[in-house]
Amino acid sequence: MTLSDNYQQLRAALVPGLANPADPLALVRDKMHAVHPTDVPADATVTELRGYPVRSASVQTPQVKNRDSAVMMVHGGAFVSTGIEHYIPYAAALSRFFHRQVVVFDYRLAPEHPFPAALQDSLNVYRRLLKDYDASRLAIIGDSCGGGIALSLLCELREQNIALPAAYAGLSPWLDLTMSGDAALNDTGDDPFVCAEWIRQRGRDYAATMPLDHPQLSPLYADLHGLPPLYFATGGEDITRDDSRRAHQKACAQGLVSELDVPPHMIHGYHGLSALAPECAAGCERIATFLNRYLD
Repeated sequence: MTLSDNYQQLRAALVPGLANPADPLALVRDKMHAVHPTDVPADATVTELRGYPVRSASVQTPQVKNRDSAVMMVHGGAFVSTGIEHYIPYAAALSRFFHRQVVVFDYRLAPEHPFPAALQDSLNVYRRLLKDYDASRLAIIGDSCGGGIALSLLCELREQNIALPAAYAGLSPWLDLTMSGDAALNDTGDDPFVCAEWIRQRGRDYAATMPLDHPQLSPLYADLHGLPPLYFATGGEDITRDDSRRAHQKACAQGLVSELDVPPHMIHGYHGLSALAPECAAGCERIATFLNRYLD
């Protein structure tokens, strides 16, 4: 794969070290907020949604063509940081690719609010969306830790007999907080944004007294039967890539529709860099193609 000059320059500028397991919580949050810009794109329309269980917003761009559907996004931030403000630029970028509104919300953060707070808030937001949209007109996505919360949410919806959305996409999703995949156990330090032990530490912040391999915390270990079409998007240098590979294999073994996208050289969270390199934009286009297949 020939990498664009833009991506090569981007990789050269990203120096490993953001994720230091020894960092105190305040520093973890400062670092995470620094790499999640809060500037609202000039062409984005952000509408605060009233009557929702937690603060929520709809993000739309001029590319939105379909207003009778929505994509619910469970944001990343390692369970402990970021919120709506940090995800409006990302949601706006995805809205352009999806041609749909993207709904982002502030779930409660760990460690002040450990499991199941984030999962419960996500469930309540989805239930509120069902008042305005048929489940077949909704998709759920999540990036990083949000990808794991979102997949756990699907399992919870199934268990509670709540109508499932049309599709799911995980963007560099954390699905195994124990980080037991080969890439994590043999961490070469290629990924500038995360490392295996840092993810385990953030998992402990969220899990509190629960074991990290509990299926509601690490949905890689959950029963996936009955879930809607799944899309796992990761990268060849993403330290969490084995989470997606193994979840995809499990989903296929259980008879689900599942797609796996692992382009070489791509790092954790590369979809959020779509404005900076064509490879990142192409990854978002592939997710849009998948979701729109089930929402259109």
